[in-house]
Amino acid sequence: MALAQALIARGRSPVIINADSAQLYADLPILSAAPPPEDTARVPHRLYGAWDGSVACSAADWAARASQEIALAHARGQTPILVGGTGLYIRTLLEGIAPVPAIDVAVRETVRALPVAQAYARLQQADPERAAALHPADSTRIARALEVVLSTGQSLAHWQQRKEGGIGDQVALHPLILLPERDWLYERCDRRFALMIERGAVGEVEALLARGLGEDMPVMRAIGVPQIAGYLRGMSNLEEARAQGSQATRNYAKRQYTWLRHQPPADWPRKTGGFEKYIANASYFDILLH
Repeated sequence: MALAQALIARGRSPVIINADSAQLYADLPILSAAPPPEDTARVPHRLYGAWDGSVACSAADWAARASQEIALAHARGQTPILVGGTGLYIRTLLEGIAPVPAIDVAVRETVRALPVAQAYARLQQADPERAAALHPADSTRIARALEVVLSTGQSLAHWQQRKEGGIGDQVALHPLILLPERDWLYERCDRRFALMIERGAVGEVEALLARGLGEDMPVMRAIGVPQIAGYLRGMSNLEEARAQGSQATRNYAKRQYTWLRHQPPADWPRKTGGFEKYIANASYFDILLH
């Protein structure tokens, strides 16, 4: 919003595009901290609450929609501002997606039924390079790599080298990675989840559970949903659910912090600590808008 206001002050027309995998879902305005009405009234926002919880949105799905929104913004003379920490989404948008053929249903069912230790052992045989890069307990990535090599006869790395559809070479990028002080960040995580409880997160999860969606749906795995669902099912009290949700938020923030330190391109600027003052003095905006 600060960047958008700086753009407006310079006679530009901004549009904010969501790149957060939880804020995509209309079912979670509270637990995903969707932009409040006063923000959306001041600056156009796109792809917030754009998916129903019954529909799983993949990185490729999001990238296709985000690419369309960026093209529309450019056609209207607007400056798109992508905001969010779902790194896989940003990477897919910029670099494209591997053209992996459809996985054979029988292969997928067989792989997904394997205990993770067995799946990892088979991956070590079928694709030792990929297996060496994965943690033996990373069931999701192990299953994906194994089903790809068994179904297509080629490793996941083979397909990833043929990525297509990325827009990174078609647009001018002005990235900024914010890495606040850990203590400040974790205190914000705790305060954030407590405020969500106060603002109706329990009712939000109760309504979501009433839909009877599968537990494997992304919306059901969003931070806060499993913890509050446990409370609603009598497995914990509200204070325990709050503590669990806060811890899950901190754990995610820690993983995200590490990812943002190492995964994006090395020349993307990384601002550590005191970034609120950094934003306030508009030094970044002056560089961006030069």
